[in-house]
Amino acid sequence: MTRFATRAASSLLAAAFAAAFGLFGPPTSGQSNPPAQPPPSSDQRTPFRGGVDLVSLNVTVSDGSARYVTDLTAEDFSVFEDGVKQDVTFFNRSNLPIALALLVDTSASMEAKLPTAQEAAVGFAKKLRQQDLAEIVDFDSRVVVIQTFTNSVAELEQAIRKTSAGGSTSLYNAIYIALKDLKKVVAKNVDEIRRQAIIVLSDGEDTSSLLPFEEVLDLAKRSETAIYSIGLRSNDGLTSSAKGFKEAEFVLRQFSQETGGRSFFPNQLSDLTNVYGQIADELSSQYTVGYTSRNGKRDGSWRRVVIRVGRPNLTARTKQGYFAPTSH
Repeated sequence: MTRFATRAASSLLAAAFAAAFGLFGPPTSGQSNPPAQPPPSSDQRTPFRGGVDLVSLNVTVSDGSARYVTDLTAEDFSVFEDGVKQDVTFFNRSNLPIALALLVDTSASMEAKLPTAQEAAVGFAKKLRQQDLAEIVDFDSRVVVIQTFTNSVAELEQAIRKTSAGGSTSLYNAIYIALKDLKKVVAKNVDEIRRQAIIVLSDGEDTSSLLPFEEVLDLAKRSETAIYSIGLRSNDGLTSSAKGFKEAEFVLRQFSQETGGRSFFPNQLSDLTNVYGQIADELSSQYTVGYTSRNGKRDGSWRRVVIRVGRPNLTARTKQGYFAPTSH
């Protein structure tokens, strides 16, 4: 997607959310919105004008017991870009539809674990709603999209159960392909606006990708996609396995931290169902917070973003930053 296409998508997203607020926001005391009104609150934020460069953040908020908090208003959030406070210009807490890619490691080392992994993934697919879309990606030495985007749970389940183990691990190739596929899911109207996510399950380091980690991480940071990673630890006690998993753990954490997702490293295979359940709960408990940067430079530089919540004992998580637009 070109930068012009990205800006156009951002404008559509802003316009769509502005429209969505009228559909999903709390009722107001009148049907019209005259120019002279008190400052908006909660979901009633000032709509963006078309063409404005939008920084859109999917935000997860949890309390000290790791429970998701879903009753905040726009005034509870403070956003900082490179240390400079920004004005939140739109806010949405509607449970938006989701477009996601479900990536399953089917390398030879997954053979004994695959049946349990399949059941957990099928359980996750059954939590998806009619308006959600998902694709299934199988990766070992090769990367195969065994089910393109669909809202059919039956088709997703069939694809997951078709996976079989064998070969090496092309983790970076798989994430790259999933990111490219998600870029093609373009919203044409309000009803098609979706949060995007990748859920990747793997049990070891990448051993056969043609693409380097740094290139795929850069692509992930330029996307609007949160990556949720699940790393299955090996219990064989081998030093080589432990070393390989340590490298894989670093990689999976980086993908998740940089994109606002979350990484999981269950000690027991039986924990997988619970992990997928936590991801499903998080995806249905997020806010969208948007602003236009006070930094008007169109220099393509990396800008660090921090988001804070005013209510005590709560933690907000989002992607760590974005690349500024350019003038070309």
